[in-house]
Amino acid sequence: MFAAFDRRLIAVNRALVIVLLAAMAVMVFANVALRFLTDHSILWSEEASRYAMVWLTFVGVGPVLRYGGHIGIDTLERSVPRHAAAIRAAILALLFVFFAVMVVVGIRYAILTWAQTTPVLEVPIGAIYLAMPVGFALAIVHLAMMARGYVLRRDVLGDGEFDADAASL
Repeated sequence: MFAAFDRRLIAVNRALVIVLLAAMAVMVFANVALRFLTDHSILWSEEASRYAMVWLTFVGVGPVLRYGGHIGIDTLERSVPRHAAAIRAAILALLFVFFAVMVVVGIRYAILTWAQTTPVLEVPIGAIYLAMPVGFALAIVHLAMMARGYVLRRDVLGDGEFDADAASL
């Protein structure tokens, strides 16, 4: 049951990242092409692509965490191999606390800024700030799903799509 949920979570999160990135790329390309060809631009394109990038950044935290893509320093873990599992457990606990704090702070920011709107789209600023608690809540779920394997065996997911070392040119 957990494995099915885990696969579904990764697939949905990956699809969301792909859709946001594709939308951002299309908006930027269309705006540049239109500006070059007609000397006019799409007024809302720059703002919408900026906010798509914000959402992309926070929604992408979880999958990158699962694939071990964030910068990490493992000097302490490698220097004390007998206690490596305890060190990884402490790191996961710290990450969980940090993610939880960021969810709370993000919700506060979203509530405080909901009345303000963006200049062109007139979207509530709080809707953009919602990316932070949503992204970190997803990261908490990803962290919970990977915790046991990471602490016991330092397992992270790996495939050619996210692994820079495995990608071939």
